[in-house]
Amino acid sequence: MNRIRNKIGYRYMLVRQQVERLWFLTPEGRGHRERLVGLRGGHKGRRCFIICNGPSLKRTDVRLIKGEVTIGSNGLFLLFQETGFRPTILTVEDPLVAEDRAAELNAIRGVTKVFPRDLARFLRPDPDTTYLHFIRAYRDFPRFTDQLEREAFWGGTVTFLNLQLAYHLGCNPIYLIGCDHNYVVPENVEKARQAGETAVITSQTDDPNHFHPSYFGKGYRWHDPQVERMESAYRAAGSFLAARGVQVYNATDGGRLEVFARVRFADLVGSV
Repeated sequence: MNRIRNKIGYRYMLVRQQVERLWFLTPEGRGHRERLVGLRGGHKGRRCFIICNGPSLKRTDVRLIKGEVTIGSNGLFLLFQETGFRPTILTVEDPLVAEDRAAELNAIRGVTKVFPRDLARFLRPDPDTTYLHFIRAYRDFPRFTDQLEREAFWGGTVTFLNLQLAYHLGCNPIYLIGCDHNYVVPENVEKARQAGETAVITSQTDDPNHFHPSYFGKGYRWHDPQVERMESAYRAAGSFLAARGVQVYNATDGGRLEVFARVRFADLVGSV
């Protein structure tokens, strides 16, 4: 029964993706594609910091990279008021995050927001938002795009999208910070499984896996982390980028991601 449900879910996603692809042929859709074309190579040769949301981010002073090219994601906005820091680009690709945090994400202004078009029902169009065609269901996982204006690929973590985006911007080298790559699923969470998806978890307590206790705090939903799948995506990204002369480093303070060579954040930046 589960196999049948998964097949139905996969086929439904393929149909949805075809509908989304057609949207980019409309006048509105072409406008968003042109925005993506405008971003291509816009930061050529500059280094980029991809800001992940692990607990180690509490030990990383993001104010030190205020003038750099930075890509953040999801609930990074929880840092905005506390630090005054805002990334160059903010991304979301998870439908649960898009739905549960729609009000906060829609209220953000003055930051370029890049979202999958299939999340437009939650993340409304505004002058700061650019939609891309996001491929969630495909064969030969994981795939890394070299034409972001046409499509980007899901990789089990928003960081995979952010690596594709950093490459599209022309950035080199690329540094990851806050990428702890380690998750704890508390015993008292609620779990529900959906066809074709990993389990959906609803938190009952503060979030132990991110820099802020409210990130996936009580009442917020998240997908059961699949670390091996993430690592597969990271390895694919690393191979793709290395073949094109783009260097990726892990500047996280600790954590368990060893796919990319390690560097110290403190060696990359000055002091406040």
